[in-house]
Amino acid sequence: MPTAHEDASSITRWAHLNTAVIGDALDAAGRYHQFLPAAVRPLALHMRLVGRAMPVLISDVFGTQRKPFGLLTEALDELQEGEVYIARSGRVQCAAWGEILTAAAKSRGAAGAVIDGYHRDTHRVLGQDWPVFSRGSYGQDAAVRAAVTDYRTPIEISGVEVAPGDLVVGDADGVVVVPQDVEQEIFERARQKLATEAEVRVLVREGTSTTTVFDRFGVL
Repeated sequence: MPTAHEDASSITRWAHLNTAVIGDALDAAGRYHQFLPAAVRPLALHMRLVGRAMPVLISDVFGTQRKPFGLLTEALDELQEGEVYIARSGRVQCAAWGEILTAAAKSRGAAGAVIDGYHRDTHRVLGQDWPVFSRGSYGQDAAVRAAVTDYRTPIEISGVEVAPGDLVVGDADGVVVVPQDVEQEIFERARQKLATEAEVRVLVREGTSTTTVFDRFGVL
């Protein structure tokens, strides 16, 4: 098992790779279902995250609960440095993230939050300059509508399986999940694709036809 320093280094090297090229590398490796739904977007286009998944399961509840929000506080307290709080919601009928949760996760050194649902407190979340991805803003509270029922557990979001420790990368083009068993392969493929794209870009700018460059490199 890598040390915390070794894992931090393995994550940092992904910083120059965008989700599009990572997704292309996953496709080339036969992993065709690794992007979360297109509706899961960053609150601001400049936001980017790279970190290890700490998956959270959110379920529907109906009315006043003995323990409002379920295991939410425990999940937040379990967040480790460099992890991504990535949550699958139930019927997506309320906000699953907000200002105080952002402050708590940021203070623990987490890398960001990805919510298959809504956030609220938009301006106060943005003011913390910490990456949050969601399906959009919606002020309705979760206390009587949803609860965290498990965390650090495998989840599935629209067909994308997310296991604890998987690599999660998010940017303006969406969120992609890289399974740990192919992480090194995907990194090498993505790095090579990025280098090839740079070469193709130069040729196209110089006037080489797109048909010629595609026949030669297979990249557009």
